[in-house]
Amino acid sequence: MTDAYLDSPPLTAEQQTVVDQPWDSRLLVTAAAGSGKTHTLVRRLDALMGDEQEALEAREILVLSFSRAAVRELRERIALHAHEARRVRVQTFDSWAYAVLRGEQPDRDWSTLRFDERIAEATEAIMRGAVEESEQGAPAHVVIDEVQDLVGGRRDMVETLLDRFQDNCGFTVVGDGAQAIYGFQVSDDDARAAEINYFFDWLRASYPDDLVELHLTANFRARTPEARVALPLGNALQRLPSETSAAAAAGEDIHRSLSDLLRDCPSFGAVDDAFTLGSLRDFRGTCAILCRDNRQALVLSETLFAHGVRHRLQRDLRDRPVPAWVAEVLRSTGSTTLTEDRFRDLLGAGPVTPVGDHARIWRSLRGVARAPRGLLDVAAVRRVVSQGRFPDDLAAVEPADLVVSTIHRAKGLEFDRVIVVEPASMAELRKQHTHIDPAAEARALYVAMTRPRDDLFRVDAPDTALVRRDRRTGRHYVGGWKSYQRYGISATGTDISREHPPGTEGFEQDAGALQDYLASSVAPGDALTLRPQHTMSQASDESPPYTVFHRYRPIAVVSERFRQDLYSSLKISRTWDISWPTSIEGFRVDCLESVAGSTASGARAGLGEHGVWMVPRLSGLGRHRWTETHEHEESDR
Repeated sequence: MTDAYLDSPPLTAEQQTVVDQPWDSRLLVTAAAGSGKTHTLVRRLDALMGDEQEALEAREILVLSFSRAAVRELRERIALHAHEARRVRVQTFDSWAYAVLRGEQPDRDWSTLRFDERIAEATEAIMRGAVEESEQGAPAHVVIDEVQDLVGGRRDMVETLLDRFQDNCGFTVVGDGAQAIYGFQVSDDDARAAEINYFFDWLRASYPDDLVELHLTANFRARTPEARVALPLGNALQRLPSETSAAAAAGEDIHRSLSDLLRDCPSFGAVDDAFTLGSLRDFRGTCAILCRDNRQALVLSETLFAHGVRHRLQRDLRDRPVPAWVAEVLRSTGSTTLTEDRFRDLLGAGPVTPVGDHARIWRSLRGVARAPRGLLDVAAVRRVVSQGRFPDDLAAVEPADLVVSTIHRAKGLEFDRVIVVEPASMAELRKQHTHIDPAAEARALYVAMTRPRDDLFRVDAPDTALVRRDRRTGRHYVGGWKSYQRYGISATGTDISREHPPGTEGFEQDAGALQDYLASSVAPGDALTLRPQHTMSQASDESPPYTVFHRYRPIAVVSERFRQDLYSSLKISRTWDISWPTSIEGFRVDCLESVAGSTASGARAGLGEHGVWMVPRLSGLGRHRWTETHEHEESDR
């Protein structure tokens, strides 16, 4: 048998100690930035399943992580370097909670609940015994990654899980308080500082006699002094006090120190400087521009696209688009079940290339849509897509050499080169925002500065004065200096209609030919334009329908959600007479995704009986355009 560890680095003494702990141990591992955490977890999982006398089965191990990026990386590392752990399910906290609820009450539509409501319901279900009654049953060992980001409802859910099985369940919990950047999800300002380390303190209090605390301190990511510049401040961030005012004072000092270190790094100047643009185009490694907030990310992305610099705008961590190859596979088969060989043949023959190992894709998808005798249930795949239960590690991902991202969305990622947007001082931030958490700002800046392998640079902050957030819709918009001036709107992952296949609603086109066009000619980063089909609204609270064009070809129509949000954005007051944009330009293709809609519509359109097809997913800022007459009217008003 090939040695799966042959091309992976040997374990350090610290890592080996983590790996060797017994299956029933209660283990808390503090893993600093770049310390080989994922590599250690893969070997830990193998060890849990590899001991002949006390080996655990895959179904007895529950692995939970915060982000889909972390789940995907862990699954890919398992596929490459694990002997025994390839059948272990790795899920985000959110998708696991959803699975628990569906297992207990399969007939209820859990997708109608808000995220926080589902987490709260899952916590109640755990206490009712839903985990023991599930298909996998009670866990013998729980592995929890990125626990520093467990706050609020997620933390309550995990504490309830560990409490429920504390008598006969071990756990491996991994985190780093210096990288806890999701405290903003706690709405109470005074509770936020205490919440950051609450879970660590809860573990120590709950298991005072048998909690084993270990540390991973070596850094394997940073290969140069420049990339290591922020690492010495990690210990100080881990030890921030939990009292609010003390944490704020200490956080402000650390933020100042990190800012000073960053200012010693080379500057690219403005992002639209000719030298900067040329460097971004010519760099041959992976590169990320990391921003404090979504406004900066949207403006930077728009600027780069305007200058012809291709890149990917990192999507929200909660977005989970189903990759386009799923629609192609379902469209290519009339069978009710697929063998692994047939499934892999369809994957390889389709026009959309899957990202990742085909054997791993089969195992992961069959884990949620299996049929008897090692077959894949095609109808179950459709249900998984329509119910939002597609495996986290298979969610659509588009490899890109250049990524523009908020720091929070880049959590857990690493790049050859990182360019951090020049941070504002605390004094400047306090002028711009009602409430500032200096400790959170320091941790976010530390996370940004510890993402690079080689190079760390800075770039001037973009002007975001005219980009604001609409509280009614949650979207950003481009405004003027007067409240009624609305010149653009940001995209979300729900902006394309999914009920009927493109070409059968709003405009007529051969649906199969349009699917082929999407697969062969539409790529991430391509420009899209929205144009109204007519000027009549079909409801009092929404815009007229808009068609999405790619290179002058219609490829989709917008969703009701987009039309309602566009109406809300442009309806300044009850008496305001809206002039609907004659086009909206600037949106980009985030990716192609598979969606589930009407099976009858799909069959009539010749796309098979499964009701799954491809649509483009929008990203970026769309700018409103009017005819010359309307522009004059807007100026007069």
